[in-house]
Amino acid sequence: MLTDFLPTTKKECELRGWTELDVILFSGDAYVDHPSFGAAVIGRTLEAAGYRVAIVPQPDWHGDYRDFKKLGRPRLFFGISPGAMDSMVNKYTANRRLRSEDAYSPDGRHDCRPEYPSIVYTKILKQLFPDVPVILGGIEASLRRVTHYDYWQDALRPCILCDSGADMITYGMGEKVTLTLARGLAEGKTLQQLRDTPQIVYLAEKHEVGISPDDIVLHSHEECLRNKRAQAENFRHVEEESNKYHAQRLIQAVGIKQVVINPPYPPMTTEEIDASFDLPYQRVPHPKYKGKRIPAYDMIKFSVNLHRGCFGGCAFCTISAHQGKFIACRSKESIMREVRQLVKMPDFKGYLSDLGGPSANMYGMHGRNMKACEACKKPSCLHPQVCPNLDTDHSRLLDIYHAVDALPEVKKSFIGSGVRYDLLLHHSKDEKTNEAARQYTRELITKHVSGRLKVAPEHTSDTVLHYMRKPSFRLFRDFKRIFDRINQEEGLRQQLIPYFISSHPGCREQDMAELAQLTKQMGYKLEQVQDFTPTPMTTATEMYYTGYDPYTLEPVFTARTQKEKLAQRQYFFWYKEGEHRQPSRHSDKPKSYNPNFRQGKKKGKK
Repeated sequence: MLTDFLPTTKKECELRGWTELDVILFSGDAYVDHPSFGAAVIGRTLEAAGYRVAIVPQPDWHGDYRDFKKLGRPRLFFGISPGAMDSMVNKYTANRRLRSEDAYSPDGRHDCRPEYPSIVYTKILKQLFPDVPVILGGIEASLRRVTHYDYWQDALRPCILCDSGADMITYGMGEKVTLTLARGLAEGKTLQQLRDTPQIVYLAEKHEVGISPDDIVLHSHEECLRNKRAQAENFRHVEEESNKYHAQRLIQAVGIKQVVINPPYPPMTTEEIDASFDLPYQRVPHPKYKGKRIPAYDMIKFSVNLHRGCFGGCAFCTISAHQGKFIACRSKESIMREVRQLVKMPDFKGYLSDLGGPSANMYGMHGRNMKACEACKKPSCLHPQVCPNLDTDHSRLLDIYHAVDALPEVKKSFIGSGVRYDLLLHHSKDEKTNEAARQYTRELITKHVSGRLKVAPEHTSDTVLHYMRKPSFRLFRDFKRIFDRINQEEGLRQQLIPYFISSHPGCREQDMAELAQLTKQMGYKLEQVQDFTPTPMTTATEMYYTGYDPYTLEPVFTARTQKEKLAQRQYFFWYKEGEHRQPSRHSDKPKSYNPNFRQGKKKGKK
């Protein structure tokens, strides 16, 4: 029934008996009523709190703007959710070429959303309804909340509030902050009166911002335009405050205005994250898409997300900037409720595509001494070595797997999310934790792989891996030996498929030659590879743009031209006809190999 979904048209509002809406959400994605799609999550969260909310998915931004007018003026605010992926990453490859399809649009069409929907949608809404607040959320705005490098424009851009004209950003996972703003506006408060709300970004006049000793004042946008080192210095503060338990307020001048970034809410509790996942999602696309394929939905329709957050801190990843490094876990009961819903779906064939999360095997992990965690500002709990305070016990995750697999309707559950094998190989002082890691490794390989297990060593050079905040390639070799041994013992013929990145900051052509040599020696013809794509708010992007490591302020080499990037990428495909880059034949060991570099330490240096 149409009334089982959030309304998308005036007729659907009338079916609910609504003549006025409290909140109207504009989404850059197709409307899939599923907890993996941000607009659905925010819409359902507001609905559960008693607000009348509608979604306008992928409005036509050409012509007379009828999609922006059709539901009229909301009582509280317009919300903009540009999409589950950054709009530019979703549209273009690392070579700035159009992708084969838009995974979040019906039939993969490319013409359903503009570039930078946050900016385009806001300008239209402000033209039509200048007095109604517009609040930005989602990946695109979240990662552009401060001065950032935009790869597609090849330019340093200010906070997206400056370019869009929106009134406020809710960054990160938005359930709590959106509810706080809705309640405040419903009580008759203005957005200006709600500026103390955590996890928001707003523009203010200088005299309106009372700077306290606890605030961090960043270099101005104009100073960053003049001085790349200033931008690098800024980013360290931005990343650290994104990952602290008790963060500080960030302030940056842009022209005559001040961008104010309030600290985020604490990580969600299990009860809070359960409440979000237990909302009455239909878990299917809206009926308007009947007969059409939405590629992203096809990928996740029989998957279950177990947690939020990632403490890996990879230099090229935006997860911690959006979700933070602290793991927020769903309860076993909430997970099982969702699985029981999935197995009742009419086209379920007995196979779950993923029991995972941002990193598949971080469920239930946290610091043993949380007071130490609350004082920590490191972006990674795994680099340069696994934090001794981290509880790496896989027992709770195994319990989830066992409960799911015990359901008679489930033939097999796969782990499609990325597995951190450095967690599996970590030797804890607690032998029960080590035994759980060994059991998890065996069960992962024997019960949860669909013939190919994909992992991400990313590179072979310890120097490059240090810049990536990834473990030494020797750990991949160790894991491969375990993988091959278990396959032999169990009579399996499965493959271990590694992911690699070329042109990452710190990577030179000789590093790629050594990568080709080593992987060829191991019998690989690489296929899961990609060229580094700079995306806003990652350490690697800051190194790419500024030429500095934000934490040491030392210069970092980066391949920036298309010629340099292609030269590196070609080493992946030495086995293909017409590719002229060949693995090095001069040495059995990489030129950059240094046994004293492990765990991020160079000989003679700390």
